[in-house]
Amino acid sequence: MKIPPRPYQCPLGRTQPTALDLDALKEQGWREQRILVIAVYDDRLDFTERELIRRLGERLYGHPGARHG
Repeated sequence: MKIPPRPYQCPLGRTQPTALDLDALKEQGWREQRILVIAVYDDRLDFTERELIRRLGERLYGHPGARHG
């Protein structure tokens, strides 16, 4: 009985990135390091929460498109 040879497996196949669950990563960052990542356009936020996030971002990092320094 002859065993057929294994087809060549490219070593680059092991370096393929795996898809990340971004919400799980954000949750882990919050739980472990108290880092909060929020998009202003997140549908889970109401108007006042979006406005608060937008104002905090502008206060800390400036208006969108504005250059620092």
